[in-house]
Amino acid sequence: MYWGIAAAVIIVDQISKSWIRGTMALGESVSLAGNYLHLTYVHNYGAAFSILQNRQTLLVALPLLITAAITGYVVKRGSTLSTAEVVALSLIAGGGLGNLVDRIRFGYVVDFINIRILPVFNVADMAVCAGSALLVYCVAVLEARSAKSDLS
Repeated sequence: MYWGIAAAVIIVDQISKSWIRGTMALGESVSLAGNYLHLTYVHNYGAAFSILQNRQTLLVALPLLITAAITGYVVKRGSTLSTAEVVALSLIAGGGLGNLVDRIRFGYVVDFINIRILPVFNVADMAVCAGSALLVYCVAVLEARSAKSDLS
């Protein structure tokens, strides 16, 4: 399941970015839902919220290390992890690798989803955020419930 979800995230992310690169000009923005949702083609040379601009060595090494750690953790603890934990970790790893593909190929990440109240982002970013939120839920809620039931 881990590899399947991570691969699906990478594939959907790369297909969406390829479509944007092939159909839009850099800097072009198209409204999809009034002023709430736009497709805006930009290159991000940094990390989230454009931090660490032009620090490519760090921006390649960090996702590799994090993904290796996540994968090692899943392999080692796989049978003891809940489905939700595996899904969360898969989303984080797949998103990290999706953006890593761009960094290695182009030296930047293609971003295009623009909801105007956040920096422009992409499918990989959504996977990392969703996976992180699910992981927080797993730790904060599910683990707490499990510990509480162990005490009774």
